[in-house]
Amino acid sequence: MKYDLIDSNLFTGNRNKFKNGMKPNSMAVFVSNDIMPTNADGAMGFRQNSDLFYLSGIDQEDTILVIFPDVKDGKHKEILFVKETSELIAIWEGAKLNKQQATEVSGVEHIYWFQDFKKVMQPFFTQAEHIYLNSNEHTRRYIETETAQDRFNKRIRAEYPHHKYERSAPIMHRIRAIKSTQEIDLIQKACDITEKGFRRLLKFIKPGVWEYEIEAELIHEFIRNRSAGWAYGPIVASGKNACVLHYVENNKQCKDGDVILLDVAAEYANYASDLTRCLPVNGKFTKRQKEVYNAVLQVHREATKLLLPGQTFEKYNKAVGELMTEQLLQLGLITSDQVKNQNPDWPAFKKYFMHGTSHFLGLDVHDVGFFTEPMQAGMVFTVEPGIYIPEEGLGIRIENNILITTNGQMDLMKNIPIEADEIESLMH
Repeated sequence: MKYDLIDSNLFTGNRNKFKNGMKPNSMAVFVSNDIMPTNADGAMGFRQNSDLFYLSGIDQEDTILVIFPDVKDGKHKEILFVKETSELIAIWEGAKLNKQQATEVSGVEHIYWFQDFKKVMQPFFTQAEHIYLNSNEHTRRYIETETAQDRFNKRIRAEYPHHKYERSAPIMHRIRAIKSTQEIDLIQKACDITEKGFRRLLKFIKPGVWEYEIEAELIHEFIRNRSAGWAYGPIVASGKNACVLHYVENNKQCKDGDVILLDVAAEYANYASDLTRCLPVNGKFTKRQKEVYNAVLQVHREATKLLLPGQTFEKYNKAVGELMTEQLLQLGLITSDQVKNQNPDWPAFKKYFMHGTSHFLGLDVHDVGFFTEPMQAGMVFTVEPGIYIPEEGLGIRIENNILITTNGQMDLMKNIPIEADEIESLMH
């Protein structure tokens, strides 16, 4: 944990939001992620379950949070189980939170050791009528590994088969989509660290550098600013590599005359930022490269204006498609006949802009939220239109992170250079 201590009021407030969505006489249980193994005695770095972190701020393994608003003793409305620390653990791994520290971080008063969960909780389980179990219900999830929460859910269902079970995910998706002021500050911090990394590159990039060298410059800047590192796998794609949407090899040499697509961003305190910029390797866009760049920037700016309270994704995506169609016609990439005869399910613009424009952003880079419901103030979205022309070895995507406000938008990346002329000026 490199980040500064977060005020526990954030997590107390988040738990209260969750409680408002619960049925009477209900209990909810949230379990931390596993530390995943690699090989031999190796392990991957720990990443907390986003829902558990959102509700508790506890950023270590072997943690369980219980929320039980209608508990009969009137006291144990919130219970936190954490890993018992010891001198041995302190020597080998670094000390874990003690009970007082766990309360300071989370705002939860009743703290017990993780291994005592069954003994402490048995009388509480018998009181509850409904049990909310958590699970990853992200629409784009792809998980083959059974998680700690999955194992817990199986065990509880077997031990208490006659309870009524509920899903936590619908409540979590709704409340996590609306960011509090504290959360916006944390996302802004991640964006500011990303800006520092990006500016570091402007004098570094030149013909002959390798994509992985650019990656190294960024991670250096991120970590020295108290980020744990990448918010997602970095994409450093020069030349035709930019036409591979999820290019992650980052192992090619950058050539004079090429453009580099950088989809790279830092996290801070588990909150993500998500930036895409395109830089000319030699510091100067060609006429054609600048035309395509400015076309994407035009769509980016017009799309940003459409992010308003009450806006629907259906109307938003349709409008962005029309904006992109206009730009592709001007660039000579599609014809008016192709537009006239296009398949409504796969419009002509999709040949050169085949992905979505916006997604939720927060504790996860593809954060949770309902695309079927209107946008609301407090939501944070990416705006990331792109044009990919494999036959020209050119891919351009421009992406900023936008907070919807009651009367418009706030660009959390407004200080990161975006104009082609400004980028060229800073690179020389």
